[in-house]
Amino acid sequence: MSTPSVVPQRHRVVIIGSGFGGLTAAKALKRADADVTVISKTTSHLFQPLLYQVATGILSEGEIAPATRLILRKQKNTRVLLGEVEDIDLTAGTVTSKLIDMRTVTPFDSLIVAAGAQQSYFGNDQFATYAPGMKTIDDALELRGRILGAFEAAEVATDHAERERRLTFVVVGAGPTGVELAGQIAELAERTLAGAFRTIEPRDCRVILLDAAPAVLPPMGEKLGLKAQRRLEKLGVEVRLNAMVTAVDYQGITIKEKDGSEHRIQCACKVWAAGVQASPLGKMIAEQAEGTEVDRAGRVLVQPDLTVKGHPHVFVVGDLMSVPDVPGMAQGAIQGATYATKVIKRALKGHDDPTQRAPFHYFNKGSMATVSRFDAVAQVGKLEFGGLLAWFAWLVLHLYYLIGHKNRITTIIAWFITFLGRGRGQMAITSQMVYARLAMNRVAEQQRGALAAAEQAEHAEQEAG
Repeated sequence: MSTPSVVPQRHRVVIIGSGFGGLTAAKALKRADADVTVISKTTSHLFQPLLYQVATGILSEGEIAPATRLILRKQKNTRVLLGEVEDIDLTAGTVTSKLIDMRTVTPFDSLIVAAGAQQSYFGNDQFATYAPGMKTIDDALELRGRILGAFEAAEVATDHAERERRLTFVVVGAGPTGVELAGQIAELAERTLAGAFRTIEPRDCRVILLDAAPAVLPPMGEKLGLKAQRRLEKLGVEVRLNAMVTAVDYQGITIKEKDGSEHRIQCACKVWAAGVQASPLGKMIAEQAEGTEVDRAGRVLVQPDLTVKGHPHVFVVGDLMSVPDVPGMAQGAIQGATYATKVIKRALKGHDDPTQRAPFHYFNKGSMATVSRFDAVAQVGKLEFGGLLAWFAWLVLHLYYLIGHKNRITTIIAWFITFLGRGRGQMAITSQMVYARLAMNRVAEQQRGALAAAEQAEHAEQEAG
């Protein structure tokens, strides 16, 4: 009697995250002899550098966040799972994710963790209630509601001080996101909203850009930082450096100057773009890999081949990896994911020796930031330039990295309308945009309270029994 043949199990690759790193890795494994599973807590691939344009009404969320499942639908070896990762067991080789009340355990032979980063308030998480960050679609939509809602509230305000407060916008953080957002709020008021109100003049609003650092765009150097600062000031943006935020509440914000003096800015709309904190998954991984640590931002100090010590098939890429001279930008995530998938594909062919792997090498392609329409700053190698040329270079680069021909076409049309004309196609706001996050936080608190009460009651019953 013949013994039935056993079909060998294909190599299993699990990718956590659907950002630049996660999506790049999944697409690179399209023809690999492996079963790929992408686990993400969102349904879309977010083009984060353009979030500020969603917040200021230029683009819709669909144009910068196409559905991951649809992007990868032609990859027959790839499965997409929606869920938040609760546990990574490096010893058992499993990832546990949760969606609503359903848990899924996914085994892996190779793991690529590209979970990204979240907004950091430097230990002052209470600031988030009144100063949303700029990391998710929810953040951008909430900020659009808050920005446009501030003008609407100012129109009906009868008290002069309250009207001024409503027309004061504060952006904390003078990095690329802060600079781009401050510039667009100023242009929104100056161009798009001109003549749309009767009680107020939108161009009279105050836009303030704050940073504890002594310069605008510090990573891009003094020359480009000063160029961006002068352009912002020409737009009417007040740039205040060496100013540390010490308090944020409904009425406004308190800052501490370099000389130790404190000042109060009464403002309705506050935006936090001042720092990032890596996903908690970084710490979870480091605790299981002996000799592996995380840095102050929670990023994993990986090996030269982007793996964690003792686990040659567990790769950490993107904002979650800590590698000298690799910035937390899209290029770092893309190049890290490309490197990891090349290693995995070599291993599938039996050509990989973990002890002989060439280390990951990052190629710096430069950085860019827009300041206003027709004006940007760019750094490519030792070349630094600004103005219209840098702006066109920024447009082309961002169009190239957008996913889907339809999104590229609609983005070009939206940019044409906004930058050559005065209109913006995404000016609708709802109360849900502004209040949904706070309502969800309250529901979560109530659920935690109910769970704690149930646990106490169960414990009391056990003691009584």
